Amino acid sequence: MNILKFGGTSVGSAASIHALMDILKATQEKENSIVVISAFGGVTNQLIEMAESACSVQSYTEQLKEMESRHYDVVRTLLPAVAQNPVFSKLKIYFNELEDVLQSVGTLKELSKQTRDLILSYGERCATLTISHIAKQYFPNAVAVDGSALIKTDSNFGQAKVNTPLTEKLIQEFYLEHKDSLLFVTGFISSNEEGRITTLGRGGSDYTASIWGSALDVSEIQIWTDVNGMLTADPRMVEKAFSLPELSYTEAMELSYFGAKVIYPPTMAPAFAKKIPIVIKNTFNVAFEGTYIRHDVQPSKLPIKGISSINDISILNLSGSGMVGKAGFSGRLFSLLSREQINVVLITQSSSEHSITFAVKPNDSVHALNLIYKEFELELQTKKIDYPEVESGLSVLAIVGENMKHTPGMASRLFNALGRNGVNVRAIAQGSSEYNISVIISKADLSKAVNAVHDAFYSELKRTLHVFCLGTGNIGKTLFTQLHNQMPFLASNNDLEVKVMGISNTRKMLFSDAGLDLADWESNLEANAQPADLAQFVKHMKSMNLPNCIFVDNTASQAPIDYYEQILKSSISLVTCNKIGNSASYSQYAAFKNAARTYNVDFYYETNVGAGLPIIRTLKDLMLSGDKVSKIEAILSGTISYIFNNFNGDRLFHEIVKEAQEKGYTEPDPRDDLNGKDFMRKMLILARDAGYPLEENDVHIESMLPEACLAAKSVEEFYVELEKNSAYFENLKQQAHNANKALRYIGSLVDGKAAITLQMVDASHSFYILSGSDNIIAFTTERYKDRPLVVKGPGAGAEVTAAGVFADIINVGNK
Repeated sequence: MNILKFGGTSVGSAASIHALMDILKATQEKENSIVVISAFGGVTNQLIEMAESACSVQSYTEQLKEMESRHYDVVRTLLPAVAQNPVFSKLKIYFNELEDVLQSVGTLKELSKQTRDLILSYGERCATLTISHIAKQYFPNAVAVDGSALIKTDSNFGQAKVNTPLTEKLIQEFYLEHKDSLLFVTGFISSNEEGRITTLGRGGSDYTASIWGSALDVSEIQIWTDVNGMLTADPRMVEKAFSLPELSYTEAMELSYFGAKVIYPPTMAPAFAKKIPIVIKNTFNVAFEGTYIRHDVQPSKLPIKGISSINDISILNLSGSGMVGKAGFSGRLFSLLSREQINVVLITQSSSEHSITFAVKPNDSVHALNLIYKEFELELQTKKIDYPEVESGLSVLAIVGENMKHTPGMASRLFNALGRNGVNVRAIAQGSSEYNISVIISKADLSKAVNAVHDAFYSELKRTLHVFCLGTGNIGKTLFTQLHNQMPFLASNNDLEVKVMGISNTRKMLFSDAGLDLADWESNLEANAQPADLAQFVKHMKSMNLPNCIFVDNTASQAPIDYYEQILKSSISLVTCNKIGNSASYSQYAAFKNAARTYNVDFYYETNVGAGLPIIRTLKDLMLSGDKVSKIEAILSGTISYIFNNFNGDRLFHEIVKEAQEKGYTEPDPRDDLNGKDFMRKMLILARDAGYPLEENDVHIESMLPEACLAAKSVEEFYVELEKNSAYFENLKQQAHNANKALRYIGSLVDGKAAITLQMVDASHSFYILSGSDNIIAFTTERYKDRPLVVKGPGAGAEVTAAGVFADIINVGNK
């Protein structure tokens, strides 16, 4: 025999009740069942509102009529006309009784807990009556049972305690008299010794099912709801939450205590004692096998079983020297709270005994504070303890699972996920059982925290990066194309998902809570965007408060640089190909690095120096591995590299420069490349990453251009002057040719001194053979002393630069 309990959503409409009947038909073919029924979905809240309206002498008539009509409509829809009148008659009696009670409340202007329980009982009574009569069409032996007569409790109205021996005796006797009937039992309601209605509190209908199951030693208790069992997290917060096949009683208790609303802790106690399995099933997806909660669970490969949370909590902190070594202080405090029926959700105490922090529900916090003021008045006046304060706007997040026991690194993984996403932990608690680690955090960070922790513990799922991109020029466009094309590969090979949540250029900006479709981002930006405002773009990104968030700067503008530090301090990683920030003052460079380190986020700028070439990463790896860099030589200008690689034979220097401009290798004014300033910025960043606090003026630049070329008033005049100085360049070319050497514009860093000079190198030099617009860098170190470590390849162009930005984004994801 099984117990089947159907919640409010499973009996919320004619369609859901029809689905319930289909489930019963399939079940009754195999075994006998007892069916526990909740009030129609939303009716309990409606009854509470009517009771409160009556107490405050406000009208509740329309709500009562709506409730009546809802039940009558179900009867008309699911019962033939000939069978309707008996149900209408009984329902009318119930609604008349309810109206009389509400009128009495209005007359007295008082709503006691006892009266409130009586009012709430009509939800279950009306639902059970209605559904049992509908069931008679298919099961002639269907009988409605008022469960309040069989479940006996004390007189703690609203949260009554069950008299288990008496209750089990009454249920067993009743069942023996009606074992051939299909029983439909009211959930949630019970009665005291005088027969007055009491209720079983939150999750009371589940509790009713468990009480009946325990009394009759059933094979299984099925809780039918509107979700696929118990999930790894709240699906309203975590899209990637998935159903769990089974849980132990302890795991289910822990998850339920900390907010998992599918099932409630008291529900499981009777089943726990008798080792009866509880199955959470979905009324609207009968193919789902359910989540089994049982004693003998199979070993699981999951590091944790779930992440649960309590959305709204307040904490109180008691501290002071008078608590240290004071025997009985904690007992005195928590006995006080217990006497006043204040439930303490979480407790943590420092090992020095100097402070105790505990969490309560917000509506209990002020009462708890006043009790402490009264109880510890003497200690407060003599300053043995400090005056406590209530801190609100907090939430509890808990990770739960039996595999946590004796498994190193669980706490580390939790706190790393929270820290990486800027979630501050206010208090921590872990029991000696090691089944649960709970933290108190800001309520505003709860959704971000749950998603971040879910990604951290369920590595078999795709991790999600939330990216905000600034700049839609050549690099930005190419990056979006690369991301779009590579998405399937990242998902299948790297378990990584990249969602672009926001895009902005200098004209327009666009956001999406679900992530923008990169297949048509341009048309979407044009059609649906709002005017660009960089301050608002950053503000909105921060307000979305997403986990694993990355800001990507694909511009060459000063404007975004002003926001870098605050972005990093908001625990948002930053990826940039914009070298302005890192090549300005050293203090600014250091501020960015320190902010990233302090707030445990990534600041990646590989493309600042060599586009897609792994230059900065190579330097970092050499230094981290203990190697000492003695010299760095580099050609870090694709433009200059192209010019000198093609400056041979009869070709004149100004012709090569013109050709480079026509191919798009130079800026509109070629002097912006040839004056060495851009090259200088790259060398400056390299020097700083190598540990030298250099400023721009510390880098010596040898100009390759005659003064007349630099002083020209326009690009046209520049080319005229460049041609006039052809003899100068021809002389350089001839000198190199006669010496079997090649002209190279080389940056160097030796002993903290940086310089960029025009040099002639022979065939033994790593830079002798180059082609196209290749960049090249050589690291001479203790390990690479005789032959330097060389990195070489294209150092410019949208494709390779976008690829470098892409790689930095993925590297953030890998961390």
